[in-house]
Amino acid sequence: MDTGGKTITCQAAIAWAVNSPLSLEKVQVDPPKAGEVRIKLTSSGICGTDQHVLRGQLAMNFPLIPGHEGAGIVESVGKGVSTVKPGDKVLTLILPQCRECSSCLHPTGNFCDKQDVIPSSGLMMDGTSRFTCKGQRIYHSFRTSTFTEYTVVPEIGVARIDDEAPMDKVCVISCGLPTGYGAAVHSAKVTPGSTCVVYGLGGVGLAIVIGCKASGASRIIGVDINEEKFPRAKALGVTDCINPQTLEKPVQDVVVEMTGFGVDFAFEAIGLPEMMVAAWNSCHISYGVCMIIGLAPSSSYLSLEAPKVITGRTMKGSALGDYKTRDAIPELVTDYLKNKINIDPLITHQLPFNQIHKAMDLYNAGKTIRCVLLF
Repeated sequence: MDTGGKTITCQAAIAWAVNSPLSLEKVQVDPPKAGEVRIKLTSSGICGTDQHVLRGQLAMNFPLIPGHEGAGIVESVGKGVSTVKPGDKVLTLILPQCRECSSCLHPTGNFCDKQDVIPSSGLMMDGTSRFTCKGQRIYHSFRTSTFTEYTVVPEIGVARIDDEAPMDKVCVISCGLPTGYGAAVHSAKVTPGSTCVVYGLGGVGLAIVIGCKASGASRIIGVDINEEKFPRAKALGVTDCINPQTLEKPVQDVVVEMTGFGVDFAFEAIGLPEMMVAAWNSCHISYGVCMIIGLAPSSSYLSLEAPKVITGRTMKGSALGDYKTRDAIPELVTDYLKNKINIDPLITHQLPFNQIHKAMDLYNAGKTIRCVLLF
């Protein structure tokens, strides 16, 4: 049946309020307006940022449909859309690429002015929503909202990918893989023989590990309070694992002692200001590079020892590996298809969408790296 130009009723997971359990509901998804794309989702990863949203750690409008790590098939397009067409395989992008703003036009910038992350309106670029449930308008999450059978995304937030891409897996390349792997190989440019520490061994943290290993790092220290993650981390290249809760001194002091003078590269993939400070203090005071990848709670702040800022080490933030998303994400998919990057170890569970509550329980219990929901 041709659904183009028509409202579609489908199943979606709605968070009606902060810290409320997700509710599977029938929702109405409006047709795409000009410059928009409606997508039939095939898979969606569950990312730590989604949990930050549900727990109220980010300033968001509720009720909303969470999710941003999505893969799907274009169902229909709005007026003026020229880069994708119905039937194309695509990934949703939490960070769009408008190719017009100062960030997109800069050789290295990628935090597009038209993003809806910091701050988040929960609305499409025209200030309206495409979702309705029980007569009530439902907000979008980062203009992606992938915990639904159908979603509407701006064209600038859609990446067309190779027709051969396995749609039950490549959703993690829309966020987790570029955020972590890209932070190591593209943002920090980890060097052969270097020492690294990774704070947080979830999906993004392990993608960082993969990037550090691929870059030739000689030592990779992994830090996490969940020791069940250690065997998988070591299999991917971590040489030393530390649980901060078992230490008698601050973890950064232990890292400095282990390396003699601090690491060359430190990565924070949790989103906690205190861990960002720990990562900073883990670096060599003269030439260490501290990469901040985790998204911190709204209105939180960092406090560093001001005198030590001049010593030469660098702190840098990185969103999606500093990749210009619509240009680079399709290339990462192709690299995966050519066996240049292996995302398979990041996916520990796959469950049908109607088992999203089980998937969230696995995540909250620390039993999964990436659980992919299948539609």
